[in-house]
Amino acid sequence: MYMTCFIEYEIDPSKLAQFNQYSKNWGEIIPRLGGELIGYFMPYEGDHKRAYGLIAFSSLAEYEAYRLRLSADEHAQANFEFALRESFILHERRYFLRGVESTLKQIGAM
Repeated sequence: MYMTCFIEYEIDPSKLAQFNQYSKNWGEIIPRLGGELIGYFMPYEGDHKRAYGLIAFSSLAEYEAYRLRLSADEHAQANFEFALRESFILHERRYFLRGVESTLKQIGAM
């Protein structure tokens, strides 16, 4: 059973390019450190202040081990510093969700 870390961002709509780069950076970092990246999602229509990131893990313990690897990784730390320096993330919330199996596409089978 998978658990998904659902990250909701409030972003500065005048800095979408910076958030796009931040997301692309995670696209390389997250899989290397053991997270199964479902994707990052940026504003397209409507509210231009919301963006999302979804990362799957086999368990909460695997997420916690991933967080330890993240804190020790120089590329991950550089990406966090980029976000702080450029100030495009105004607020961030994390939710841990379990998918309803009969409604999900199989991860890895997409």
